[in-house]
Amino acid sequence: MKRIIVAAIVLTLSPLAMAQLYKYVDKDGKTVYSDTPPANVDSKQIKVQTAPPAPSAAPAKSALEQDKELEKARKKGREDAKKTEDKEANAQAQEERCAGARNNYAIYLEGTRLMKRTPSGERVFMEEAEIATEKEKARVEMEKACKKG
Repeated sequence: MKRIIVAAIVLTLSPLAMAQLYKYVDKDGKTVYSDTPPANVDSKQIKVQTAPPAPSAAPAKSALEQDKELEKARKKGREDAKKTEDKEANAQAQEERCAGARNNYAIYLEGTRLMKRTPSGERVFMEEAEIATEKEKARVEMEKACKKG
C-alpha cells in the first residue's frame, strides 16, 4: 500500500520537476528569457528538459604530476632516439664489414698470383693450396659478415 502512495506522489510531482522557461521581447527590443511569465507581454513558453548529470571527470592533475609525466615522456623519447641511432650505427658498421669481406674474397677470385710476407719480412708467392685455403677462409668470413639478421 505504501508503494502505491509513494508512486502516486512521484507521478503527481514529476511535471513540476521539468523546468519552465519563457521567452519574450521587452520594450527596448531585447530578447529576455525568464522562469516566470511576464505581465501584459506576449511570451512564448519553452520547455526545457533537464539533462542527466554529467559523469564525473577525472580529477585534474597537479602541476607536479604533469611535470613528472612530461619528463617521463621526454626521457622515453631520448631513449628511443638513442636506440634508433645505435641501430643505424650498428647497421652501417655491419655494411662496412660486409663490404671489406667481399673485397677480400674478390681478391682470391681474380686468379692472379698472390704474395705473402714471411716472418723475416721477405715477400714470396703463395702456393695454390695456400690460396685455396685462404680463399675458403675469406668466403666463410664474407658469409658471416654479410649475414642478415
